[in-house]
Amino acid sequence: MSDTVIKVENLSKQYRLGELGTGTISHDLNRWWHKVRGKEDPYLKIGEVNDRSTKAISKYTWALRDINFEVKQGEVLGIIGKNGAGKSTLLKLLSRVTAPTTGTIKAKGRIASLLEVGTGFHEDLTGRENIFLNGAILGMTKSEIRTKFDEIVAFSGTERYIDTPVKRYSSGMRVRLAFAVAAHLDPEILIVDEVLAVGDTEFQKKAIGKMQDVSTKEGRTVLFVSHNMAAIYQLCNKGLLLSNGQSISEGPIEQVLDHYTTLTSTMVLESQIKGNLNIELLNIELYTNYTNKSSNEFLIGYPAEFKLKIQANHSAQNIEIGINFKNNFGELISHITSLDSGRTFSLNEGEVIEMVFNLTSIDFSPGLYWIDVFIMDNGILLHGIHDILSFSVLNSNKVKRPGGFPQHVKLFTEANWNIISLT
Repeated sequence: MSDTVIKVENLSKQYRLGELGTGTISHDLNRWWHKVRGKEDPYLKIGEVNDRSTKAISKYTWALRDINFEVKQGEVLGIIGKNGAGKSTLLKLLSRVTAPTTGTIKAKGRIASLLEVGTGFHEDLTGRENIFLNGAILGMTKSEIRTKFDEIVAFSGTERYIDTPVKRYSSGMRVRLAFAVAAHLDPEILIVDEVLAVGDTEFQKKAIGKMQDVSTKEGRTVLFVSHNMAAIYQLCNKGLLLSNGQSISEGPIEQVLDHYTTLTSTMVLESQIKGNLNIELLNIELYTNYTNKSSNEFLIGYPAEFKLKIQANHSAQNIEIGINFKNNFGELISHITSLDSGRTFSLNEGEVIEMVFNLTSIDFSPGLYWIDVFIMDNGILLHGIHDILSFSVLNSNKVKRPGGFPQHVKLFTEANWNIISLT
């Protein structure tokens, strides 16, 4: 028997803009008439790609179009993409909250979904009653639920309020209890949307740990949607990248995350520029001091040089330059500013200068990194660009360890080790 737990084939979901349902009675009758004659739905031939940045021409839009993928038992699939890419629509289809327009979904086993805060909860019932209600919906018996009840309450941290109606719970409490129910009632497939972002950092770590246990120790399948790329990388072994309702990458999570990074880095820079543009950054180049050549590859423990070309459209005093270094998941790794060295600059209108600063040592662990540049005048933002440039950090002879860095390590710290005899 195949170990494939979810198989999605040619899955599509179409919506009519500005309407509930399919639209007019005439459209419904037209659909029915084509169906009784054994012909294809005429409205499947029209509709636009789900690009929210453009004005609609057709009355129909495809929230998802021709999605195909498989998930095997024990795999954790991370579904990523920008807002409006179709991630939540896909999860609703998989959870059977809504029906697809075309295509098929084949799933083995019970599905537990956490799509919105308090999904499946009855507002007037207590936390205790909702645990039994959700368990019954999943097809579990009362005795099975009782066996897991104490574990669910302990994990959620809501013991004091378990006999209080959930309508009096905070959003964080609802998420804690809803996730605890979904994860502990033995579903074969667990589907979790970005809703975990509502919880605090401690609970997010706890939830990710539970999902890891569910997949690795219990052999269950998890589908996870998040904008936190670090959480996706930590939890998932497989990825699916959506853009405008279409699948553009599927495979090992590292490969899909690289594709996503490339996709987001091609955004128009003008949309990322902030400030009054009294000062403009015209160019930035990276140099490795050990070769004195322009490069986007650095070695751990070696110096690096950055050259910025700046133009003044108006005179400005007390100019400060700030640089953010972020890893491939968007996490801020380091921030430096010219004020660290007590330096500010003055520029006259029309003046163009080249500014050079050096890092005495690149101490980031191997991987891909991105740069943000900010130009300030007395604390006022004049110009800023996010993700203007990327560079890679490679291992070097400064690091003698035989293996690579663990994936969660962000910085390398060079140290000298000595033995002092005490005898």
